[in-house]
Amino acid sequence: MTVREIFDAMPYGPAPESAAEALAWLDRHGRRFGPFIDGAFAAPGETFATRNPATGEVLAEVTQASPDDVARAVAAARRAQPKWAKLSGHARAKYLYALARLVQKHARLLAVLETLDNGKPIRESRDIDVPLVARHFYYHAGLAQLLPKEHPDMAPVGVCGAVIPWNFPLLMLAWKVAPALAAGNTVVLKPAEYTPLTALLFAEITREAGLPKGVLNIVTGDGATGAALVAAPVDKIAFTGSTEVGRTIRTATAGRGIALTLELGGKSPYIVFDDADIDSAVEGLVDAIWFNQGQVCCAGSRLLVQEGIAGRFHDKLKRRMDGLRLGDPLDKCIDVGAVVDPVQLAAITRMVDASGGEVYRAATPVPPGCFYPPTLITGLSAAAPLMQEEIFGPVLVSMTFRTPAEAVDLANNTRYGLAASIWTENVNLALDMAPKVKAGVVWVNGTNMFDAAAGFGGMRESGFGREGGREGLLAYLKPAAQGRPVKSLAPFPEPAAPEAPGLDRTAKLYIGGKQARPDGGYSRAVWGPKGALLGHVGLGNRKDIRNAVEAAHAAKGWGKATAHARAQVVYYIAENLSARAAEFAARLRAMTGKPGEAEVEAAIERLFTYAAWADKWEGAVKPVPLRGVALAMNEPVGVIGALCPDDLPLLGAVSLLAPAIAMGNAVVLVPSAAFPLAATDLYQVFDTSDLPGGVANIVTGDPAELGKTLAGHMDVDAVWSFAPGLDAMVERESAANLKRIWADGGRGRDWFGPAGEGHAFLRNATEVNTVWVPYGE
Repeated sequence: MTVREIFDAMPYGPAPESAAEALAWLDRHGRRFGPFIDGAFAAPGETFATRNPATGEVLAEVTQASPDDVARAVAAARRAQPKWAKLSGHARAKYLYALARLVQKHARLLAVLETLDNGKPIRESRDIDVPLVARHFYYHAGLAQLLPKEHPDMAPVGVCGAVIPWNFPLLMLAWKVAPALAAGNTVVLKPAEYTPLTALLFAEITREAGLPKGVLNIVTGDGATGAALVAAPVDKIAFTGSTEVGRTIRTATAGRGIALTLELGGKSPYIVFDDADIDSAVEGLVDAIWFNQGQVCCAGSRLLVQEGIAGRFHDKLKRRMDGLRLGDPLDKCIDVGAVVDPVQLAAITRMVDASGGEVYRAATPVPPGCFYPPTLITGLSAAAPLMQEEIFGPVLVSMTFRTPAEAVDLANNTRYGLAASIWTENVNLALDMAPKVKAGVVWVNGTNMFDAAAGFGGMRESGFGREGGREGLLAYLKPAAQGRPVKSLAPFPEPAAPEAPGLDRTAKLYIGGKQARPDGGYSRAVWGPKGALLGHVGLGNRKDIRNAVEAAHAAKGWGKATAHARAQVVYYIAENLSARAAEFAARLRAMTGKPGEAEVEAAIERLFTYAAWADKWEGAVKPVPLRGVALAMNEPVGVIGALCPDDLPLLGAVSLLAPAIAMGNAVVLVPSAAFPLAATDLYQVFDTSDLPGGVANIVTGDPAELGKTLAGHMDVDAVWSFAPGLDAMVERESAANLKRIWADGGRGRDWFGPAGEGHAFLRNATEVNTVWVPYGE
C-alpha cells in the first residue's frame, strides 16, 4: 500500500496492549482466589471459573463464598467498625487519599485486568473507568476530612453490605466503598460472579495503603452469595443491578430497620430535536449506546428523533455504525468489545430476534465468540417489548416525535427513570425539557458524563438513593441521636355510660379539596378520656385511597408553582390555624386529656419553618471537571403517602404535611388512629388558605389497611411511615414499584425538638436531579 493509498483509506492498524503484567499477577496467586476477610485472603473453597469473554480463556478460579464465609466477613467488619468510626475525619481521609494514589500507581494493571475480565475496550478501562475510580477516592477523602464539622449530628450506619454488577466492576466498587469508608462504616462487598478480579486486586492494594483489618472485606460468588449477604446482620445494603433483583432485596430487607439504596435498570431516552447539531448528536449516540457494548444501566437505548430530520439522522447513524470496529478489547483501536458472557449474548440475541420492526446491523466484521454487532431497530410501537425492556446490549431502538410535548410523553412512557439526553441548540428548550423528563440525571448535548461530585441515581423503578456528591455520602449516615421504641396508642374505649352531645358531628374524608363520605359507608365513634362522645370519623378503604391519589395527581400544577407562591400558602395556613388556636387546643385536650396549647403553637411555628424553607432549599452547581455546569436541582418527589404518628396528633400531622407541600408535593395523609379529629379539623383551615384542591388529602381509618394500599399503589411515589408497627408491611408492599420509603424503624422522635423538623424532612420531600450543561464552541 502506497503512502497516498494509506492517507485515502486511513485504515487502522492493530495497537495491542500487553496483558503480561496482569497475567503475571494472576500467576503469583496461582490463579486461585479465596475471599478477602479481615485483611487477608482466605484459602480457596469451592471455586468457579472466571473467563476472558473475548476468547473464552479461563483467567482464574474464584471461590464460591458460602454463608459461613459471609458470616465471617460480616463479623470481621463488625469488629473493625467501632475503631474505624472513632478515627478522626482526617485519619480516614489519609487512608482514602492513599487508596486514590495507589489506584493511580496501579492504573495500567487495573485497566488491563478489567478489560480481560469484563471484555470492554482497553480505551474505556484506561481512560474512563480507572481515572473515575481514583477521582472517587480523592473526592471522598475530602468529604471524610470535612465530615465532623459539616455533619456533627450524624453517625455512620455501621456495617454495609455492597452488591455490585459486572458492567463497571471497579468503578461500582469505588461508588460503594469510598463513601462508606469516608462516613466511618466498614464494608463487605460482593462483586459480580462474571467479573471479580479487579475487586480482588483492589483488596490487595488496600494492604499497601495500610487499611486496618476488617474495614473492607470481599466475598465472591453468584447470586446465592449475594442473597446470604443481604440476609446477614448488616446495617445497610447498597445494590446496583437489575430491577427484579432490587425488588427482591427490597422485600428481603423489609422491617429490619436497615438502610437501603438501589441503583437499578433503565431505558433512557436520547432526544434529538431538529435544530440539534446532527453530527455531534450522532457521535454522542455512539457513546450513549455502544459504550461498554451497551451494557450500561443509563445507556441511551431509546432514540427519539424529531420527525423532520429522522431520515437524515438515521442515514448518518448507519454510516457511523458501519465504521465501528469490533474485536480484541485489548486492541486500543477497537470501539466495541466483547459481551460479558455467552449467557448475556444469548439474551440479547433472543430479544432482538423476537423484536419485529426493521433491524439494521452494522456492516462491520464481527469476530467469532462473544460479540454482537451494533444494531438499530426502527418501526416499533411505543408499547413494543424492546421499547420498554432493558436489553443491556449494543442495540438501539428508535421512534420519531413531532412536538416537545410529544417527546416528553414518549420519554416518560417507561417504568424506569434513570437518565436522559437532550440534544438541541436552543438552551431554553433544553432547560424546559430537563425537569419534565422523569430521570435522575439529564445530559444536555452530551451523554454518559460522570463525576464523584455529582450525584447519580434514578427514580421510579430505576431505584432510589444517589451515588456521589454530598447527597451520596448522606446515604451512609444516620442521626447520632436515636429515638426510643414506641408502641401504637389505642383509641379510648366506649364508656359504660357515654356522654353524648346534643348534635351529631361526623368528620368526613378530605379529597380533592372537598369533604367526601367514605366509600364503604362506615364510621366509628371517637371518645374522650372521660367518656364524652367527640364525634365520628369515616373509615376509609382502598377506593378512598385510590380517589385521593387521583386527586393528588390532578394537583400537579402545585409542583410547578413558584417556591414563593407555595410559601405564601403555607404561611396563610399558619395564620388561619393561629386564628383558631384556642379551638384546636380545646379539641386536643378533649381527645387526649392533656393541655393542647403548646402543641398548637408548635404546629404554627412548624408551618412558619417550612414556609421559610420553601424558597431556600437550594440546589447546587457541582464543581465537576467539565467546561460547563452540573446543576443539582431539588425537585418534588411527587405524590407522598404519609402515615402520622399516634401521639401529638396535630403536631405530628403538620410536621409531615408542611415540608411535603412546601417542596411542591401532593400528600395523602392518614391521621393518628387514636386521635384523628385533630387532622380532620384542618379541613376548614385549608379551605380558607388558598390551598389548591388535591394538594392535601386526608383519609381517616385503619393505618395498617390504608398504609398497605398506599405502599402498593403504583402511582404513589413515596411513603413516610411514622405510624408504629407498620414499617415491615410498608417496605414489603413498596416493592411493587420500588417507591421511596422513609420509616422511623419503630423508634419515635421528639416532635417538639430538632428531630421533629429540619433537613431530613426536606431531603425526603425532594429528589436531587442532576442536569449537565456543557458550554463553549
